[in-house]
Amino acid sequence: MTPLPPDRLDAILARHDIATATLSAGSADAETFVQLSRELAELDPVVAAIRTYRAADENLRGVEALIEEPGSDPEMRALAADEKPEAEAALLAAHRALQLMLLPKDAADEKSAILEVRAGTGGDEAALFAGDLFRMYAKYAEAKGWKVEVISESEGTVGGYREIVAEVKGRGVFARLKFESGAHRVQRVPETETQGRIHTSAATVAVLPEAEDVDIVVNESDLKIDTMRAQGAGGQHVNKTESAIRITHIPSGIVVFVQEERSQHKNRARAMALLRARLYDAERTAKDAARAADRRAQVGSGDRSERIRTYNFPQARVTDHRINLTLYKLAEILDGAALDELVDALVTEHQAELLAAEGMA
Repeated sequence: MTPLPPDRLDAILARHDIATATLSAGSADAETFVQLSRELAELDPVVAAIRTYRAADENLRGVEALIEEPGSDPEMRALAADEKPEAEAALLAAHRALQLMLLPKDAADEKSAILEVRAGTGGDEAALFAGDLFRMYAKYAEAKGWKVEVISESEGTVGGYREIVAEVKGRGVFARLKFESGAHRVQRVPETETQGRIHTSAATVAVLPEAEDVDIVVNESDLKIDTMRAQGAGGQHVNKTESAIRITHIPSGIVVFVQEERSQHKNRARAMALLRARLYDAERTAKDAARAADRRAQVGSGDRSERIRTYNFPQARVTDHRINLTLYKLAEILDGAALDELVDALVTEHQAELLAAEGMA
């Protein structure tokens, strides 16, 4: 068990005491009050974990001292010896919990997310698979109590989607879905296959943290905004209403197009939200790449060209290639019910790599 740095723990406790005292004094202005309240909300669970860890450490030391004391009562020494395994387990659990709390936080983890699913190689079968993936995430979101709102979609010729983009709203969405970014591969016999041959096709998933105005500043002068008639099925509304919005961010070349709403105003708001998310993601990706220039790729690197997972229908298995995990629960995973098993394993692996990077493994 790697010792936790006492100076760092003392510094956290000192910050907590100062923030508590300042708020209690009632002398903080409105902006400082909000800032300190947020800091305390973040520090409270860490401080509780530090106190639990130190109490567990003190308890184990006391037990060991009693066992090693030659003059202590033999019966008390025997009781202490019986208690020692439980005290060691409590300290180990407190140590692990505190380790995880001390890891660097991803500022985007608590945010909602933009989910993009696109058909890759494989023609109609790829579009059908993209539809399967989107339904998986929609059911997963429903089970979590999150709200899914489609921003734009382009249906496949025989079903599924060539592309679908949606907002997934809720607390902590990005933290749970960010490891889904990458290329997903499916192996199955298409309905149109007459000789029973297994085909391989793919779809790509991108998960972007939803950005607010404070996260990314977009200058109106950098935008080219076009209005046009919606494309595809839609009857008179499509033929007569120029409600679709295309926004081009000139400096980056990023283009977003939204037509789902009948209102041009609503489409513009959704297009701006999507544009901010893509700009925010590009900025985060550039920073991550700079930090990881001399390190190997990690879980959750967000490389969307990387094949991350294979869904094999004949064997009813799903394999995540980043952590070499195979589950024979394909139906349950595609139904969203067992997706947490994959997500939890990815989060655990990511935490282990962060602990190693911080020298706390």
